[in-house]
Amino acid sequence: MPSARYDDLFARVDVPLRDREWPSRRLTEAPLWVPVDLRDGNQALAEPMDPSRKRAFFELMVSMGYKEIEVGYPSASQTDYDFVRLIAETDLAPDDVTIVVFTPARRDLIERTVESIRGIRNPVVIHMYTATAPLWREVVLGHDRESLRELILAGGRDVLDFAGDLDGVRFEFSPEVFNLTEPDYALELCNAITTLWDASADRPVILNLPATVEAATPNVYADQIEYMHRNLDRRSAVILSVHPHNDRGTGIACAELAVLAGAQRVEGCIFGNGERIGNVDIATLALNLHAQGIDPMIDFSDIDHIRRVVEHSNRIEIHPRHPYVGDLVHTAFSGTHQDAIKKGFAEHRDRAAATGIPTDQLPWRVPYLPIDPADLGRSYEAVIRVNSQSGKGGIAYLLERDYGIEMPRRLQIDFSRRVQQHTDDTGLELDSADLFTIFERSYLTPGATSIELVELDVTSVGGATRTALRIDVDGTEHAATFTDVGVVEATTRVLDAAGMPLDIVSLHQTSLAAGNDSDALTLIEYRRGPATHWAAGRHRSVLDATVIAVINAATA
Repeated sequence: MPSARYDDLFARVDVPLRDREWPSRRLTEAPLWVPVDLRDGNQALAEPMDPSRKRAFFELMVSMGYKEIEVGYPSASQTDYDFVRLIAETDLAPDDVTIVVFTPARRDLIERTVESIRGIRNPVVIHMYTATAPLWREVVLGHDRESLRELILAGGRDVLDFAGDLDGVRFEFSPEVFNLTEPDYALELCNAITTLWDASADRPVILNLPATVEAATPNVYADQIEYMHRNLDRRSAVILSVHPHNDRGTGIACAELAVLAGAQRVEGCIFGNGERIGNVDIATLALNLHAQGIDPMIDFSDIDHIRRVVEHSNRIEIHPRHPYVGDLVHTAFSGTHQDAIKKGFAEHRDRAAATGIPTDQLPWRVPYLPIDPADLGRSYEAVIRVNSQSGKGGIAYLLERDYGIEMPRRLQIDFSRRVQQHTDDTGLELDSADLFTIFERSYLTPGATSIELVELDVTSVGGATRTALRIDVDGTEHAATFTDVGVVEATTRVLDAAGMPLDIVSLHQTSLAAGNDSDALTLIEYRRGPATHWAAGRHRSVLDATVIAVINAATA
């Protein structure tokens, strides 16, 4: 490979710190967290969030306890501008949540940004950025050091012109690509902007130092942050922030070492979405603290709900091995690991009984599980039972190979329990035909209540979708017509009117076997009480299969 084409960071940027202190420090408390999913994360999506997805994500972050949230780039898109106005004109944001808006150092865009925040009752941060690294100066912006300094200060003056007299508004500056910028120049710019904005203890300026394109080992970034921390003017009037990306796969380490080096605030995305390989994952950062006995100050006690909202908003599924949240992170397929975990759980219960301390408060020390799954809303039974099914003949593989059924991970878990019960009862080895019979009996067979789909008609009229639905419930027909409502919502509405409410959690569609003449198969995950369950529907029509799946869930 032509590795000689690439210069290491030290050939591009001098790192002057030699007497570093950060290696001897320890993390003792959570930094200030700033999720940037609605701006930086949203910019990285192939399909940016629509208003409903953006609102759902914002409400999730508020419910988790985030107190400062970057909500958009209002000068860059009407959707972002309108979302900021929604916050200004409603009570969507609690009073104690600070709203951050993002703008380049350009007068017309700064003016547009300030227009978007007028009337917001919450504290507001106007976040101004400019790329400062040599390559960006020369190739992208066409400036030398002095002219770029003047551009940045002109932007800073524009911020003061438009927003300097607004109550509750503070300012943030990011020298973008800080980690590839000459340290003396970055320091010069930051000191100039804090002087211009008159940073003070009662109105501190946020200086955000991004590793925009991660380019060195994490210790180098820590050295750069400590250099700034130790040399900034008005240090007590500055909140030092970091924004690592993950190009080298070490964004988490960069953020943790940066906090050791003096950073007080971390910007990133929940589960790490972002340009290229992503922003730093602030969920993993927070739960790393939790695993070390430090309160992250953010609530992850229902991590599966958090994952569902993030996946829905981003339209990106989270990898099953993703730290803390993936479906497989508490699963051990090795028999020796499984045995150690089982023994660890037994010892944990015995120790709780001996000490009188509840199991959810007892110090945690179970092998292979760095934290208690129950802290995240995961059950012990799921950990043990999922592991105990791992040798049962490749259940999911056989059904996909011979019948084309692609089961989501959580359905694989549910189905494997049913297969285990069957094998325990019969003592027989199962082939793929046996597995499909169990699948049909478990998910495709209606329950005791007689429900039949009588009519489903979906048509497009004048650009709107019309859905007509008739369902027979124990001999009584229930019918309704909807406009611009999907078949799942239409079916649940009709069932709700018939006294059979149903809460759908997720929907997955696949097909039985291959080819154009195969049946469609819709898999429904639904909630009943605190637990989730599964049902399926089969039909030549995808829409009919979906309605049948919802009906089967209602009768289960």
